[in-house]
Amino acid sequence: MIEFTPWPDDLAQRYRARGYWIDRPLTRILDEAVAARPGATAIVCGDRRLSYADLDRQSRNLAGRLAARGLGHGDTALVQLPNVAEFYVAFFALLRIGVVPVNALYSHRRLELSEYARQIAPAVVIAARGHELFRDDAFVHDLCTGGVRLVLALDDPDPGRDLAHWLTPGEPLPPGAGPTPASEVAFFQLSGGSTGTPKLIPRTHNDYDYSIRASAEICGCSRATRFLCAIPAAHNYPMSSPGALGVFHAGGTVVLAPSPEPLTCFQIIAREGVTMVPLVPPAVALWLRAVEEDPARRALLDTVELMLVGGASFAEATARRVPEVLGCGLMQVFGMAEGLVNYTRLDDPPEIVFATQGRPISPDDEIRVLDEDTGAPVPDGVPGALATRGPYTFQGYYRSPEHNAKAFDADGFYHSGDVVVRQDGYLRVVGRIKDQINRGGEKIAAEEIENLLLRHPDITHAALVAMQDEALGEKSCAFLVLRAGAGKLSPPALRRHLLDLGVAEYKLPDRFRFVDALPLTPVGKIDKRRLRDSLAAPA
Repeated sequence: MIEFTPWPDDLAQRYRARGYWIDRPLTRILDEAVAARPGATAIVCGDRRLSYADLDRQSRNLAGRLAARGLGHGDTALVQLPNVAEFYVAFFALLRIGVVPVNALYSHRRLELSEYARQIAPAVVIAARGHELFRDDAFVHDLCTGGVRLVLALDDPDPGRDLAHWLTPGEPLPPGAGPTPASEVAFFQLSGGSTGTPKLIPRTHNDYDYSIRASAEICGCSRATRFLCAIPAAHNYPMSSPGALGVFHAGGTVVLAPSPEPLTCFQIIAREGVTMVPLVPPAVALWLRAVEEDPARRALLDTVELMLVGGASFAEATARRVPEVLGCGLMQVFGMAEGLVNYTRLDDPPEIVFATQGRPISPDDEIRVLDEDTGAPVPDGVPGALATRGPYTFQGYYRSPEHNAKAFDADGFYHSGDVVVRQDGYLRVVGRIKDQINRGGEKIAAEEIENLLLRHPDITHAALVAMQDEALGEKSCAFLVLRAGAGKLSPPALRRHLLDLGVAEYKLPDRFRFVDALPLTPVGKIDKRRLRDSLAAPA
């Protein structure tokens, strides 16, 4: 089995006794849907429609073929697919035979995928030939040299590696094949992290399934739900809050879109009768602008009943415009791949929905709001650092003992790095402590980008900090000190330097500032507060 940090026995017993953990694998979601409504549409992907029976059959076909190649418990997989039906087929197939996947984002490039592969040593990689890394075999060769036994890809010219072929009938599941135990790791989620090494989050069947079931209930998912997945399917948010898995649990339909671009999505919504849409704040701003530019477009959204907004800070003024301009209800979501998820509720008054990021899913989500300096609890209404523990909040990053020692306290509370204000059980997110930038829902570890900038021969010191942005919540600014005698470096050249190192484009700094020296704290660390303050100061 895959190693992870389990919950203490007393908490595990409590979570079972209260019905949160039901000791069934995540595959029960698909099994129950097939048993109840095999012919109902599970996924709409362009012109394709997969029923629950189709999704089950294709995932079992893939699982059987993988098992025939010797894959099963103890193995891991690296998956990178766009928003296509095959993402869910592969996910359930791997779960079906106990192979533990990491679902990389489609925006990730060589740097990120190589690091994930280093950490988990995958036996199988499932990717898409349309991605730049897999347009030829160079990266595949590197992966196989590193121990990968099998590479499958969408639209691969080799029938033996083409994912479509592996979804056709082949070898049946061998006797004894099955998911990992419900108390063990089902898959890894990705953390944005605040350090240079991407952290992996082991999610067990028990904890993730509870989050899915509870989220589906809170959000009112049903068989009638038609859920638009336009943000990257691999994100925790569109997977489980309530996400595609919550919709599958309820027996509804997931409608896939390639991106949140409004005009494309509006047409899909009108054609498919979409009722629920999750978005991040920058995408909401684009949708609002599209309707305000042409009010006739609002008619295309007539079927949308609920918009969920999460992933990044959402301004109250913008939140108030959603029902007015788009004509649908609003639910705010504040969650993390590490566990804790908060929602405003369907029956909450407008002042709660517009001005807060909700309250926790579970009565057993324990929340501490702490003074940043002393660690003592602060009263309601006072900003403080968020610490949490609960039935679906993990207990430790994968193989990261040093980082875990900093992220968890002696009571097993996870310190998220968020600064929140709590009032009457509801949370309002007001900032971050961790050295991390949240650019429109995409998390950027400052240390990672700083280390890459320092690989440039003309850069001696680098510091990446957040700067406020009306559309994205935060953007990034890189402060750079150049070596003596270095020539002028342009922002395009610096961005090209980073791209050549294989970093995802969303991590590229939005602004560069050149300084003679970086300010230091009394203990000799870079004083990023002063750098951030300099950005906010009038020019």
